[in-house]
Amino acid sequence: MGSVEGKKKILVMDDEEMIGEIACQMLSFLGYEALHVLDGEAAIRLFREHLESGAAFDVVIMDLTIPGGMGGREAVAEILAIDPKARVLVSSGYSNDPSVTHYSDYGFCGHIDKPFDMTSLKTAIEAVL
Repeated sequence: MGSVEGKKKILVMDDEEMIGEIACQMLSFLGYEALHVLDGEAAIRLFREHLESGAAFDVVIMDLTIPGGMGGREAVAEILAIDPKARVLVSSGYSNDPSVTHYSDYGFCGHIDKPFDMTSLKTAIEAVL
């Protein structure tokens, strides 16, 4: 897995443009290649396209809830149907939600609480790589 240049690729799905862009900047600073999408449908589409092109994402970070759209809880099942070995982290400010507290029951391999900082982002990603 990973990009041709050797950098690990991370897909960030968050409906808030600023959060997604900041996450990508943080990931870039940490040495990753990162792309941001706004909802689960876009994440699934981009995940499939990159996998089929041979440039699969190493990790996907998905916001749990997307108002008016497909959130991480729904999208993770479709991502895993495409690639059962996909490493998907759930990201949420709702730390008591069952999808966060029991993330593996929902198909996620880890979680990161929002708002996250550089250290928590790095730790969460390294734990699943």
